[in-house]
Amino acid sequence: MGRTSDAGDASQPVRRPPLRLVAVTHGTPSTANREAVIRLIDGVASARPDLDVSITFVDASNADIGAALEAAAEPDAVIVPLVLSAGFHVRTGLSLGLDRIGGSARLAAELGPDERLVDVLAERLLDAGLGDGDTVLLAAAGSNDPRAVRECFETARRLGQRLGRSVTVGFIAAAIPRLPDAIEMIREVHPGSRIIVGPYLLAPGTFYDQAVAAGADAIADPLLVPAAPPPPALVDLVLDRYAAVEQEQREHA
Repeated sequence: MGRTSDAGDASQPVRRPPLRLVAVTHGTPSTANREAVIRLIDGVASARPDLDVSITFVDASNADIGAALEAAAEPDAVIVPLVLSAGFHVRTGLSLGLDRIGGSARLAAELGPDERLVDVLAERLLDAGLGDGDTVLLAAAGSNDPRAVRECFETARRLGQRLGRSVTVGFIAAAIPRLPDAIEMIREVHPGSRIIVGPYLLAPGTFYDQAVAAGADAIADPLLVPAAPPPPALVDLVLDRYAAVEQEQREHA
């Protein structure tokens, strides 16, 4: 329950709820995946030294997401899932973990869709040599959850607006069209056009490896690259997700 502050309270530092970041992987995270994500965490912690920031890696294909979250977070934590689109399995697992934690723990929204993700996607494609005549294919992880699938198409629409050309979507798993099928379709409709894939993936890993092997002519880097600092836009996005929950907590205190 909140209390009224007085002049004596003003000299005391405001205690912020801990920020717990949950990186959801599909398969054991590779060294490159962990390094890229940890660089993002370091960027978040550097931008907000007043916050207690930590990371938990959860393998969604093998782990109980709810149990992993329960073990990792304090009762007053703000939990930010490092997922671009949360499918039913991930959302349900995170919500269950939140119930197990109890207390005042809160779950923030997933990272996407967001214009800052589109900014980084466009930058990655340009760095990969995107040309005027190239066809862009957004490679998303895929989900059985219709909402998550719609969010991927919405991101492709925004990316197309940014680049001034249409962007097709191909899914690596679960949803259709699958990435190899999307590549084949583009080659039938636009013979001779170079196909460049923009991975709608947070970091290197199993899904990125599958996107590389799908048969496009070129592929950009994922949003996070192990050897490079995290894009400031992604740091800001994580902190905005945290801030939205913290503000809501304050308003209801």
